Amino acid sequence: MLGIVRPCRHHLSPALHRRWAAHLCGTCLALRDGHGQVARTATNVDALLVSVLATAQAPPDAGADRRAGPCPARGMRTLTVVSGDGARLAAHAALLLAAGHLADHADDRQGAFRHAPLAAAGRHVATRWSERARASAPRGFDPSALLAVPARQRAVEGDPGATLEEVTAPTADAVSAAFAHTAVLAGRPGNASALATAGAAFGRLAHLLDALDDLADDRRHGRWNPVDATRAGVGATTALARHQVATLAATLPRVELPDPAGLDARLAHRLLVHETDRALARTRARTEQPPTDQPPQPGDPGRVRPPRGFFTGCAAAAGLCCTGQLCCADPITGPWSGRPRSNPCANWCDCSSCSCDCCDCCSGDGCCCDGCGCDC
Repeated sequence: MLGIVRPCRHHLSPALHRRWAAHLCGTCLALRDGHGQVARTATNVDALLVSVLATAQAPPDAGADRRAGPCPARGMRTLTVVSGDGARLAAHAALLLAAGHLADHADDRQGAFRHAPLAAAGRHVATRWSERARASAPRGFDPSALLAVPARQRAVEGDPGATLEEVTAPTADAVSAAFAHTAVLAGRPGNASALATAGAAFGRLAHLLDALDDLADDRRHGRWNPVDATRAGVGATTALARHQVATLAATLPRVELPDPAGLDARLAHRLLVHETDRALARTRARTEQPPTDQPPQPGDPGRVRPPRGFFTGCAAAAGLCCTGQLCCADPITGPWSGRPRSNPCANWCDCSSCSCDCCDCCSGDGCCCDGCGCDC
């Protein structure tokens, strides 16, 4: 799960946004409690969907919340956060997927990992996270699908005849397993099939949007990208992504919930249906077909700067932190690459195209449009 669901306060009512933050902080604290402070860096805004789904299916009196102490990410405020099996499963999934992602970057020597010492450190952290997650799988959960993602991905990327569906299958299967297990945790096994379908659609969508976002950069550096490697092209990749959004919208109503009007049920709908559609729209707006047959000229504003050295990059990274750019600016200049890049910290709350959504009336405390045809 790669960080595609990033709602802002303009897209969620105050109550839903507070609940979203409760799941995000709950996942972060579950990572800390289970795997140490460093593991909190694996917190993923998509992994919290596992926590949302598990809580939405649980009985209303399950009582899976706790009070968390002050945190810098919350402006040193306390917060009631989600805990319990759902948060632990979300943390488990986030840690395993982050381990695979970290290992891939280290093996490909991307960004700061082009330096051998940092690449070795990245592989060490990825191995430690995988081993810890393997040894502490949540109750009844088989982590084999998530553990197999890196090896399966390398194998399918080595197959020149692989299709776009085959390339995205490892991520789809891993997320499918995590989503389906929320039904087991909540004592609603009848929901497992629908949630497995929804999880596969979400995992495939995340992979496709990540490929489209990375396409221009991968082309510049000659890196493997499924859009080009499978010869699908931008159009077919976008169409397949749109199909995943439609699958989520069609599948989620089949999940039986004890309180369909409850906060967690409404939050699940907003994130999995409306926010995935917004994520697709954002990616479509950003995706361009850069020219690949003409190298950049010295006066070309798109010219790639030579990468900075290790210590110069560290100084640039410190500057980003000290000046506040790391929290607020988007895009930022990569401290080691020297190139403009999307800022994941600033993008946790995406305020692009913020406007009052007709379907906010479904939340009960957002804006409401008379006669809107929104099927929430």
